[in-house]
Amino acid sequence: MAKLYFYYASMNAGKSTQLLQSSFNYAERGLRTLLFTAAIDDRDALGSIRSRIGLQADATAFEADTDLFAAVADALEGGRIGCVLVDEAQFLSKRQVFQLAAVCDRLDVPVLCYGLRTDFRAELFEGSATLLGLADTLQEIKTICACGRKATMNLRVDDYGHAVTDGAQTEIGGNDRYVALCRRHYMEQVGR
Repeated sequence: MAKLYFYYASMNAGKSTQLLQSSFNYAERGLRTLLFTAAIDDRDALGSIRSRIGLQADATAFEADTDLFAAVADALEGGRIGCVLVDEAQFLSKRQVFQLAAVCDRLDVPVLCYGLRTDFRAELFEGSATLLGLADTLQEIKTICACGRKATMNLRVDDYGHAVTDGAQTEIGGNDRYVALCRRHYMEQVGR
């Protein structure tokens, strides 16, 4: 039976790198993969998954209204799929997470989702919250704070490096906008 996996972490933990490595491993064994990434993430070319260490692969960009079950079912007409991999899974809607669970349960294709657990305010993303509730397997990908402790929080910073504590949940950015911190240092930065 196929399973739904959620690999979560703070920023800069290597989620995209691990996703691309998983896809490579399937391909090396002659198994086709389907890669999806959020269209809202426009740091690179639309429909591209790129890691900070330079790995890259083309992917299908999903919007909030994309029916992922239908997309996978359509792709199955072209032959067997070894695995579905989803980058930026925090941007999935609740409905889309249920669709991915149905890909596992009804189409018998494993789904590996990679994303952030929480935003810069320490609040769950909709996709992450639903994955935490539905996934068969939850796996934290670890990275470290500058102090050496495990980083679990995402601090958003302004142009001057000061903590941002309010605003829209989603603001696409990389190392210049977000810093992965341990909870202690996150709390100090946001004044809690």
